Amino acid sequence: MSALRNSVRTGFLGRAFAVLGAANAVSAAVEAGRRPRANDLTKLGIDPASFSQVSR
Repeated sequence: MSALRNSVRTGFLGRAFAVLGAANAVSAAVEAGRRPRANDLTKLGIDPASFSQVSR
């Protein structure tokens, strides 16, 4: 069962949950007026250095 758990964690489902979690974290940070974590931005395919150049 450990092999199945590892394949889910590193497979499509694991990546999908990671992206959804990162999107939620970035959304909450932006709504609260904070800078999102670089790790979350990277998971979403956004360059953390260029994110600060985005204006509302």
